[in-house]
Amino acid sequence: MLNAEIIGLTSKHVANTYGRFPISIVRGKGTRVWDADGREYLDFVSGLAVCNLGHCHPNVVKAIQQQAEKLIHVSNLYHIETQSELAKLLTDNSFADRVFFCNSGAEANEAALKLARKYFSNKGESRYQIITMEQSFHGRTFAALAATGQKKYQAGFEPLLEKFVYVPFNDIESAKRAVNSTTAAVMVEPIQGEGGVNVPSESYLRELKEVCKKAGALLIFDEVQVGVGRTGTLFAYENYGVAPDIMTLAKGLAGGVAIGAMLSTEEIMSAFVPGTHASTFGGNPLATAAGIAALKTIINEGILDNCRKSGAYLTERLNGLKAKYAFIKEVRGKGLIIGMELAEDIKGGDIVKECLAKGLLINCVGDKVLRFIPALVVTEKEVDEMLGILEPLLAQAGAQAKV
Repeated sequence: MLNAEIIGLTSKHVANTYGRFPISIVRGKGTRVWDADGREYLDFVSGLAVCNLGHCHPNVVKAIQQQAEKLIHVSNLYHIETQSELAKLLTDNSFADRVFFCNSGAEANEAALKLARKYFSNKGESRYQIITMEQSFHGRTFAALAATGQKKYQAGFEPLLEKFVYVPFNDIESAKRAVNSTTAAVMVEPIQGEGGVNVPSESYLRELKEVCKKAGALLIFDEVQVGVGRTGTLFAYENYGVAPDIMTLAKGLAGGVAIGAMLSTEEIMSAFVPGTHASTFGGNPLATAAGIAALKTIINEGILDNCRKSGAYLTERLNGLKAKYAFIKEVRGKGLIIGMELAEDIKGGDIVKECLAKGLLINCVGDKVLRFIPALVVTEKEVDEMLGILEPLLAQAGAQAKV
C-alpha cells in the first residue's frame, strides 16, 4: 500500500486520538526511515525517544527473532528466564534491588504511585498526598493523568484522582512548602520532556531528596523519557549525584518493543506482594529478550560515549544558531534530549511541517520548543545534515515574522 491508501484506512477505522503527519512510515534502519511511497527521512524523533539504538538495531532484531522462535508469551504465574535476566541487569546497574515489569511508561508510573501509597499503608501511616511538578507529563491513565501538571491533558476527564498537588519545577522552596505529614511521595522528571525540555539546576534534585528525607516521604524519578542512556549516562539521576527511592522506565528500554519497568529498593518494594499489583503482558519473554539486547548494547558498545559526544556537538551547533538568530531564545538539554526555544511569533509546529517536506523528522512541544531526540547512535555528520535542512527554514521563519 502507498501513503494515501494507508492514510485512508487509518482515517476510516482507527480512533482519531492523534494529530498525524500525512505519511506512513513502513521501514527503518539506524537514523533513517522510509514512508510507503519510498521517500527517505532523517529521523531526529526516534519514535519519541524510544528507538535509542536507532531503528532495527541488529542486536535487538536478532534477540527478537531468536526469542520468537522459542516462546513469545507465558503468564507471570510462572518464572520467566529473560525477565529475571533483565531485572538483574537493571539492578546491577542502578540503585534498585527489585523490578516490576509492565508495558508502558504510564503503567510504570501507575505502579510507582500505587507502591508509594501501599508502602505507607503497610506501615500504618496515613500518607497519600503526591506532589508533582507544573508542566510535568507522566501519562494518560487516571493516576498518571492526575500526576501530570498540565491542564490541557486533564480537561474533560474530571474529577481527577484526589490528593495530587502541583508545584513549580526547579523551585525547591515551593516543594518545601507543599510537603506535609500526609505526603507519600514527590514525583519528578529529572528533565521535563513534554513540558519543554526543562533542565533543573545542578543542586535541585539533591535538595529535593533532602526535603523528602526530612519529611519521611519517598522520591520518585520518572525516567521514562530520559532514562536508558538518553542523557549520556545510563540513568539521568547519575548526572545529579542523587538516587531516587523509586524509578520508572519505558521508552528506550527494549529498542522499540513495548515495555515498562518500575524499580525500587528491597525495603520499599516489599510492600508489593502477590495480589497487590500485576500485569498480564508485563515482562513477557519477547519484550524482555529485546530489553536485554538493547541494554547490553547501550552499556557495552560505546553508545553512552557517542551520546555525550554527539549531544555536545549538537548543542554547540544549535547555540551557534542562537547567536545568529535573535528569535532563538534558549538552547537547553543534556546528552541527546535538547530543546531549542523560539520566540512567541515563530511557530515551531510550522517549522516541523516544513522539515518533513524536506525529508527531516523533528518534534515540537508547546508550539515553541523544537525538541531533538535522535537515536543515541547519531553521528556528527548526521547532525550537520539535519542542520543543513533546518537552518534555512529557521531563517525563512525569522524573515517572515519580521514582515
